[in-house]
Amino acid sequence: MKIEPHYKVGGRYFNPNFNMARTLRVGLIGYRFMGRAHSNAWRQAPRFFPLKAHIEMHTLCGRNAAAVQAVRAQLGWQHVCTDWREVVESPLIDIVDIATPTNSHAEIAIAAAQNGKHVLCEKPMAMDVKQAQAMLAAAQKAKVVHMICHNYRRVPAIALARRMINEGALGRLFHYRARYAQDRLVDPEFPLDWRLQKETSGGGVHFDINSHLIDLGRYLAGEFKEVCGLTHVFIPERPLPTPPKADAGTKPVRRMGKVTVPDSALFMARLENGALANLEVTRYATGRKNHIEIELNGSKGSLLFDFEDMNRLKYYNAEDPRDRQGFRDILVTERDGIHPYVGHWWPPGHPIGYEHTFVHAVADFVNACIDRKPVHPTFEDGLRNQQVLEAVQRSSKTGKWVKL
Repeated sequence: MKIEPHYKVGGRYFNPNFNMARTLRVGLIGYRFMGRAHSNAWRQAPRFFPLKAHIEMHTLCGRNAAAVQAVRAQLGWQHVCTDWREVVESPLIDIVDIATPTNSHAEIAIAAAQNGKHVLCEKPMAMDVKQAQAMLAAAQKAKVVHMICHNYRRVPAIALARRMINEGALGRLFHYRARYAQDRLVDPEFPLDWRLQKETSGGGVHFDINSHLIDLGRYLAGEFKEVCGLTHVFIPERPLPTPPKADAGTKPVRRMGKVTVPDSALFMARLENGALANLEVTRYATGRKNHIEIELNGSKGSLLFDFEDMNRLKYYNAEDPRDRQGFRDILVTERDGIHPYVGHWWPPGHPIGYEHTFVHAVADFVNACIDRKPVHPTFEDGLRNQQVLEAVQRSSKTGKWVKL
């Protein structure tokens, strides 16, 4: 990627056309599952949302030169590179979007902030609290906009639930219950991958998807005060993904690798507002592909959300007449500002899907970059989520409650 002359102030590069043209050039690091989801979001956000800047999908970065070049045009990017340092150091880039395994988040995010880039980073934020603290400190020092991509906050039904809770629809909150269940690890032949290794994932399924439930808990119910948890490994060894080729006439040698992080976890918690919480994550729920169920109970009512029916929110109002009480379905597709985000999409009754949550996140992030204002969840949110994750780990080891 050619580096063109730009001016430098205080050790940071600036694009001289930034304020005049209001164009943000994006560099995305990572091109597989999350890279594809983020690429789609960068393409679609300007087409559906009134962004305060033009978006230029400038550079896609991946370690495999042939693979990243093969998907460049399909995903909508102009250039490719194989070294993330080219992206974070380029004066042509305004935003660095990190969609890589967890073990690289801190190094990339800190370098991006030090080079004056706004940073959007996939979850979980980091490998540990220390890394998360360093990321936050770097972003704050550089005064760049920073955001963790917890996309489920921007499911319209979840955003509506937040609004209803803030308006007092549930009254005093008693319970937050959340379960994230998949079945991808039920088969013992599922190969060992980076999410099952401590050196690349940090905390396995606990970090990977419990970070979502913790973030949603903080978003909907309040801050965590203390936790008591259990992490577990059901299948401690798995086949290595690429066994060596065997000689003709001989059977291939079966090579196994050790799972070094939890593949399931659950914990109880007390929240600062006095509510109780119960969270569970597993990839051993046979038949569940991406099941996220959240229930909140309060003195005036309850809310129930099921991601497998993501355009609906169930609401129980205890103040309804007794002969009309019961959970009602709210189809979250009404426009004109009635339901969050959906007014930018289709007519009422036309559902949206998983990919739209990333578009919502990108739209909010872009406008925050222009306004130079925080956009949640920030790196501070990511740090708080990380602190809860580690507290659960400590509790699992000691068998005791851990205060935050």
